[in-house]
Amino acid sequence: MSDRPPAERAPSRRPSAVVVGGSVTGLLAAAALTEFADVTIVERDTLPEGPAPRRGVPQSRHAHMVWSGGVKAFDELLPGLVPELVAEGARLMRIMGDLVSRAPNEIWFRRFTSTPHRNLVCTRDLLDAVIRRRVLAHTCITLRQNTTVQDLLGDATRVTGVRVRTGDDELTLPADLVVDASGRGSHAPRWLKRLGLPEVTEREVNAGIAYATRLYRAPDTATGGAFPIVNVQATPGDTPGRGGIIVPVENDRWVVTLSGTRGAEPAADAEEFTRFARSLGDPVIADLITGAEPLTDVVTTRSTANRRRYYEKLPHWPEGFTVLGDAVAGYNPVYGHGITVAAQSALALRTLLRATPLTTPGTARRLQRATARPVSAAWDLAVGQDAYYPGATDTPPRAVERLLRRFVDQAVSTASRNPRALGALLDVMSLEKPATRLFTPDILLPMLFGPKLPHLTAPPLTESERKTLHTP
Repeated sequence: MSDRPPAERAPSRRPSAVVVGGSVTGLLAAAALTEFADVTIVERDTLPEGPAPRRGVPQSRHAHMVWSGGVKAFDELLPGLVPELVAEGARLMRIMGDLVSRAPNEIWFRRFTSTPHRNLVCTRDLLDAVIRRRVLAHTCITLRQNTTVQDLLGDATRVTGVRVRTGDDELTLPADLVVDASGRGSHAPRWLKRLGLPEVTEREVNAGIAYATRLYRAPDTATGGAFPIVNVQATPGDTPGRGGIIVPVENDRWVVTLSGTRGAEPAADAEEFTRFARSLGDPVIADLITGAEPLTDVVTTRSTANRRRYYEKLPHWPEGFTVLGDAVAGYNPVYGHGITVAAQSALALRTLLRATPLTTPGTARRLQRATARPVSAAWDLAVGQDAYYPGATDTPPRAVERLLRRFVDQAVSTASRNPRALGALLDVMSLEKPATRLFTPDILLPMLFGPKLPHLTAPPLTESERKTLHTP
């Protein structure tokens, strides 16, 4: 028997991952990856310390919410995140109990309270800050700020890392997996082409929508965290389309966002802002903000096109690379699905990696396909409406798409006055269930046989909420 001590086993190397972009998508992807790898987030700008606007987020000052499908993904990815946000002023709002909404077919929804859907509502600044604080505290995550990714390392078969620049210095960051979460301005198509891959198929549906937003202090009659979201959606068949939304956020403030399609774009003018609100299909938003104190100037944006890149359909895909979030698809923000898709995509990434080691051949391709599923669900919902605006797309809606739109209009009409049908519709709108949920008995039976309450002819505000109206 030998007296020599047993040889120490060399520690196995933990995989490494690089996430391009410190966006919400990048942060959630990094959180998902910590279970499997050491993660470096490469961010081109300096991230704020607390709730403050971040460069590179054109929609940050406009109205935001996270659908219940995203809230559930938050709970799975980062347990306790949602209560933390609520503790700092965010609200979990009942949909439809805490929502006064007119659908695109000009029907007001009744405020049924039996549905289980809860949407998270707050400013984008607060949402980003709390997620950032939570994720960057993880010991497996390193943040490199003021650093720009120049190119991918590797070849058409495998990505092995990235080449980055910080100031005047260039260096390489090796990685077993590179995740591009750099948003709408992603350079992934160009990077992949330089590696020898074919061009990715892209599609754009642009309704020409422009946004104007102003922050208000809520009137005294609407403080205390109980006032509903008020939403007047544009009607695709009535062009140019105009819509608007009031989102009550932390510290008794309202984010008021107005939107208009080509020929009816809202301007960055304070006086015009209220006039535009009064031109909507219903004057309720104008009547509410007339008595509210403005806290900011009007800010505008036109970066609202639906744009998708079909990476999952490329005939070849390199190992060690995947693309997430707005770098794959950006949506018209009026539908509020971007952050929900980001959270669900990060969750899909984690779910797949729990079943397949990160370095297993073919994993990157499976990741790209798995994360495309929530993208497709949101894309179909957005494009199904926006494709009907003049000039939105070179490809007119197909017969099956027109038929589906008529069915969805009928489903909305039914759900607006039947709680059972509403629950099914919200399952789809919140990205909790696929669109096939619309063809189940919960919608089909009320649609065909009722009973159905009569349509509402005015926004369903309560008596106490009506005290905030200032009618001319």
